[in-house]
Amino acid sequence: MFFQDDDNYVPIVGVVLATVLATVAVIVGVAIKDGGAGTAATAAASAPALAASMPQVQAAGADEARVVVENGVVKFYFASGKADLAAGADAALKQVAQAVAQGHSVVVSGYHDATGSAALNAELAKKRALAVRDALQAQGIPADRITLEKPTEATGGANAAEARRVEVVVK
Repeated sequence: MFFQDDDNYVPIVGVVLATVLATVAVIVGVAIKDGGAGTAATAAASAPALAASMPQVQAAGADEARVVVENGVVKFYFASGKADLAAGADAALKQVAQAVAQGHSVVVSGYHDATGSAALNAELAKKRALAVRDALQAQGIPADRITLEKPTEATGGANAAEARRVEVVVK
């Protein structure tokens, strides 16, 4: 045996346990301070130029089509019942195309609000995601670099205007 007296283990176990607990506390503290934006922060880190250089395109009203970039995620918002991209979305699309040209790929996910028929909403979310995919392809992004991914929770947001969106994440 390495130690002849079992009492020698107590201080070593205590130091190891304290170190593990301190490490977990730091990780949890950082996650809480970050506001739980781990996936958004990961997306921003994977394409820092995208988040830094992309213009914030916004329409006048919250219920109108617009484009917003948050933490490296491009969010295309849609007017109620529509699948038309916002005027000015080309600037965001070009930035995504530049990121893909640097070796990245993109994931496109469509969300919808909770009003109306669930089946019609799901179809509209898909139609919007396809519209964004088609616009990305029109910017020269190859189809094999674009992944359409249905989110696990498709009703995406507290209010209807924020929920009607398609998110593009650069990987």
